[in-house]
Amino acid sequence: MDWAAIWLTMKLASATTLILFVAGLPLAYWLAMSRWPGRFVIEAVVALPLVLPPTVLGYYLLVTMGPYGVLGQISTSLFGVRLPFTFAGILVGSVLFNLPFAVRPFAAAFAAMDRQLIEASWCLGVSRFETFRRVTLPLCWPGILAGLILTFAHTVGEFGVVLMIGGNLEGKTRTASVSIYDSVQALDYQTAGQTALLLLVFSFTVLCLAQWLGRRGGPV
Repeated sequence: MDWAAIWLTMKLASATTLILFVAGLPLAYWLAMSRWPGRFVIEAVVALPLVLPPTVLGYYLLVTMGPYGVLGQISTSLFGVRLPFTFAGILVGSVLFNLPFAVRPFAAAFAAMDRQLIEASWCLGVSRFETFRRVTLPLCWPGILAGLILTFAHTVGEFGVVLMIGGNLEGKTRTASVSIYDSVQALDYQTAGQTALLLLVFSFTVLCLAQWLGRRGGPV
């Protein structure tokens, strides 16, 4: 079994989940509470990775991160880092690809909450941030946790986007799913089967946990 690929996968999934927890909560809260008529456009952009083929998203990200792309020029000029075929590159792709798996459950949890509780807290003089921290977040936590679990699990199984952006560099961009593909190409079905079984058990366990949390915290 390719333990280096498994470790890299866990590292990628953890970083992706953390970034989407920090960046996805404000966006999800705004989507759930906003009354702006054009909100559906933002919702469509967030949900786009659900229907867009991973190779298409990976292609456009690869072009954008390239030496002549916007992200590529910014990362090179500011940090001296080239994003394609690096861990940083697949992390950017992973965050964008998993955006709906975090934001949509977050937003569903926020939307299911009784808004009168928030308004009551405001009427008592509690600030918006403190209301979010002390009222909204604890009440919506099961749904938020379910979104984090789904994000982590989906990142573990990524293939198309990672392969398009990162290629297959051992110890740098080769994740567990790419390792399985590699093993099959080399006719090493035993290694491929072991890694695939590990991911199957992991995914099933995580999905059961997410469903259980979703029942407690509202629809996922």
